[in-house]
Amino acid sequence: MLDNIDNIEVVGLIAASLTTYAFLPQVYKTWKTKDVSGFSLPTFSLFFIGIIFWLVYGIYLESLSMIFANTITLISSFTLLVFIFKYRKR
Repeated sequence: MLDNIDNIEVVGLIAASLTTYAFLPQVYKTWKTKDVSGFSLPTFSLFFIGIIFWLVYGIYLESLSMIFANTITLISSFTLLVFIFKYRKR
């Protein structure tokens, strides 16, 4: 897979890095404050499922940028889902 990196994949890796990094402060803030009141469980669940499909699609295309971004985002969004279940007011 690393042998096939072309210029457009470099653009994808830059985009993947930026969008993935932009998501991490939300995970950190939620972890520190334990405030999940701004999250909609149905919406975030759909987002999580969508990331799974993007990851499968990236694996199918053998796109390093899609695999990288969606793996990190999947882990981050799973962490937020755990926080939503753990910290939400019942």
